[in-house]
Amino acid sequence: MDTKTKILNAAENLFADKGFTGTSLREITSAAEVNLAAVNYHFGSKKELIKALMKRYLDVLSPELEGSLLAVMEENDDLSLEQVFEAFVEPLLTLNTLKEQGTSNFLQLLGHSYTDSQGFLRWFITTNYPGIIDNFVIAVHKAYPELSSEDMFWRLHFTMGTAVFAMSSTSALIDIAENDFNTEVDIEGVIRRLIPYVASGVGAKTH
Repeated sequence: MDTKTKILNAAENLFADKGFTGTSLREITSAAEVNLAAVNYHFGSKKELIKALMKRYLDVLSPELEGSLLAVMEENDDLSLEQVFEAFVEPLLTLNTLKEQGTSNFLQLLGHSYTDSQGFLRWFITTNYPGIIDNFVIAVHKAYPELSSEDMFWRLHFTMGTAVFAMSSTSALIDIAENDFNTEVDIEGVIRRLIPYVASGVGAKTH
């Protein structure tokens, strides 16, 4: 394994577990068994390291998700909001082929990008992967054309907040399901349980 990959893998595990602000470069270099100069050489800064880590996943997710959203729009004249959100499932699960626990790690990282106030990362995602947001908004509008632009803004914002909170605590949710309800749930199960909830929220009657 080359040095750059070792740093990315160590950073991913620590960031997913402790968050971006809660993880120091010293911890990353220690886990990767490299010196700080190696991080500076390959990435330049902690922010650039975070971007590179997310890019590794988004380069795989973006075309899959864009294609999935386009397909669900083309295949369903009477498109429902649940179908729109279900279009996310398989693309997200493909991240497990990139790395073991890839889907869970990515969603944890995405959650931390909001809870840790990493505004630069949100800018990076929307700027470099605009097709995800654009196709999603088009699909939601097709499923619910009566939704005004203002209502669309608020509901998608609330949906993102719900999803980020749920995805950033997937490990805890899985443990609670097992301990309190004797139910075995994996990351796919968490995602599928979230879909009808957020679809109902986006599809609620306007006032």
